[in-house]
Amino acid sequence: MDFSTLFDLSNLFVLPFWILMIVVPQRQFSRRILGSLIPFVVLVLLYLYFLSGSLNAETAQALSNPKLADIARFFSDEAAAATGWTHFLVMDLFVGRWIYWEGQRTGIWTRHSIALCLFAGPFGLLSHIVTQWIATAIAARKPEPQSAT
Repeated sequence: MDFSTLFDLSNLFVLPFWILMIVVPQRQFSRRILGSLIPFVVLVLLYLYFLSGSLNAETAQALSNPKLADIARFFSDEAAAATGWTHFLVMDLFVGRWIYWEGQRTGIWTRHSIALCLFAGPFGLLSHIVTQWIATAIAARKPEPQSAT
């Protein structure tokens, strides 16, 4: 299978996980599927495949002491671009899944942060951090219920 087809399939592969986290996060089947690390294993194996097709002595030398121009030249190659994109897919999904599980653990609303993570991982992470700060501040302001004695 060529890099282009694998690239297209990798983009489709991650979508069900994002849909589960955003659309049906509270369902038991979502929790069961998102509890698995298998999707990351699959993506990392794909990443390694792409990386093995994009590294050679010249690119390894350039990446060992990276300069912006060297990185730009490296990613101008389709195999290298597929490698970089798969890196984004793995890490964004990993961060999105972490946000999902934090929401499940704490009860903090996460759909907006997970959606942002899908399109721009660091913004989704920042969104979750800010949401968590706000939720914590609101919870700290709530008065304790008084017990009847």
